[in-house]
Amino acid sequence: MNLKGIKKMGVLTSGGDAPGMNAAIRAVVRACTYYEVACFGIFRGFQGLIEGDLKEMGPRDVKYIISKGGTILKSARSKDFMTVEGRQKAYETLKKHEIDALIVIGGDGSFTGAMILSNEFNIPVIGIPGTIDNDIYGTSHTIGYDTALNTVIEAVDKIRDTATSHKRIFFVEVMGRDAGYIALNSGVGAGAEVILIPEENLGLPKLLEKLKRSKASGKSSCIVIVAEGEKSGKNVYELSNYVEENLPEYDVRVSVIGHIQRGGSPSCFDRVLASRIGVEAVESLLKGKRNSMIGLLDDKMAHTPLEKAIKGEARIDEELIRISDILSI
Repeated sequence: MNLKGIKKMGVLTSGGDAPGMNAAIRAVVRACTYYEVACFGIFRGFQGLIEGDLKEMGPRDVKYIISKGGTILKSARSKDFMTVEGRQKAYETLKKHEIDALIVIGGDGSFTGAMILSNEFNIPVIGIPGTIDNDIYGTSHTIGYDTALNTVIEAVDKIRDTATSHKRIFFVEVMGRDAGYIALNSGVGAGAEVILIPEENLGLPKLLEKLKRSKASGKSSCIVIVAEGEKSGKNVYELSNYVEENLPEYDVRVSVIGHIQRGGSPSCFDRVLASRIGVEAVESLLKGKRNSMIGLLDDKMAHTPLEKAIKGEARIDEELIRISDILSI
């Protein structure tokens, strides 16, 4: 039921792309059609909003995209939007096209921009968490996280094959500049001997101690999963050099998985999650809700105020860290 007289909505993707963003776009567009609300797709995030790069979209505009990675609306980081003048232009675009509300798919930086725009110009905004890092408060899973985990697992399984064929230690760097969710969960799933995450900051001596423990238990090869933001060394190559110097009997290699984690067809979980949140976003705006992020908690849709989603701290699973240490022997 449209309680607030909203006739037109806009949807954009911002920040880093994540598998499942297209599924969310599809859900928003089709839910708008179902509720007889016009939906405008805004290209290149907030920069596109400033420049008026948008078009009205219907159900056929989003056909066959549920299985595609990336985002058909493109994404960009906008320096112009950080200025009052830039946000004024963005508002003028919304006003020109008579867009009553905005749905923003992205991470905390995107939500920050959306919240500021809403506060300055009284535009109802709903946030959809789309980031592979899973580091947003108010949801157990962000869109793209599950797919990224599966991509890492598949890569590490293949690396394990060559590691066990030789006497090698492989350092595998995964994404996670500020958070270790991908590293911790993929490390447990792939059976890594050591997992290095920013939240734990293990340090070089303890790293060596763990590797020696693995060697003493009879292992002839090891997988070390490293989150890119882990600070035991300046980078993954410094870590590998340190180990090579102190465990010369091992052949040490580095594999940086990099942006492969961002791409690819989204998993079923991410497609379903994006579909659920997309529909909830449209329905929430029609019910008069605003300035909140929709996430998944206890398998139900949950609203978190944007400010809390931005400032709240998503905590790493300490129990999973303990389990990884037990299983690495």
